[in-house]
Amino acid sequence: MDKQILVVEDEVKLAQLMADYLQHAGFNPFILNEGTHAVSWVRTNQPQLILLDLMLPGMDGIEICKQIRTFSNTPLIMVTARIDEIDRLLGLELGADDYICKPFSPREVVARVKAVLRRTNEPFSPESALLHLDKHQLRATFFGEHVPLTAIEFQLLAILVDHPHRIFSRSQLMDKIYQDHRIVSERTIDSHIKKIRKKLATINNSQEVIHSVYGAGYKFEG
Repeated sequence: MDKQILVVEDEVKLAQLMADYLQHAGFNPFILNEGTHAVSWVRTNQPQLILLDLMLPGMDGIEICKQIRTFSNTPLIMVTARIDEIDRLLGLELGADDYICKPFSPREVVARVKAVLRRTNEPFSPESALLHLDKHQLRATFFGEHVPLTAIEFQLLAILVDHPHRIFSRSQLMDKIYQDHRIVSERTIDSHIKKIRKKLATINNSQEVIHSVYGAGYKFEG
């Protein structure tokens, strides 16, 4: 498999330094020093992971991340010098898998890249999983027992399970579930999550798999 990593960073020397370390670690880095063509490049080349600076000329990292997430689940690490909590949560709400704050060591970047790729490429084994979803029959089993989910509940759970560790905001989940763009309250997602959790807890209340991330949304960790 081609281990292509896209580095979108306007600091030329920093971008090259990251690329050198990534290449030494066995990856195939490609550098863009501004954001204008990042989205189209991802569409065409489908990299294995994206390192995306938040502040970029042409198009900023937030907008790039937002557009990429409309068509791709490629692992994405935000790189930022703006370390306030709002920016961190905003980046993760938009679908980033991790973030790195400047200044950082290039070795940290390589370690984070490897960690995210391990996390997002872990093989899924239905036989050993606590939670198994059969998408053809819309049937969920938890610890080997059937979970009586509605179609909407199953769809919501499947989105989270398909992207373990990734944080989804309520608005993102609404957009994925209600693709007819009907007007619903964000509390609707909270209500569905509460019902799913209750049904799972009825089978086993010691294993929490859907986690709330304060101010951000929900994630699955099985």
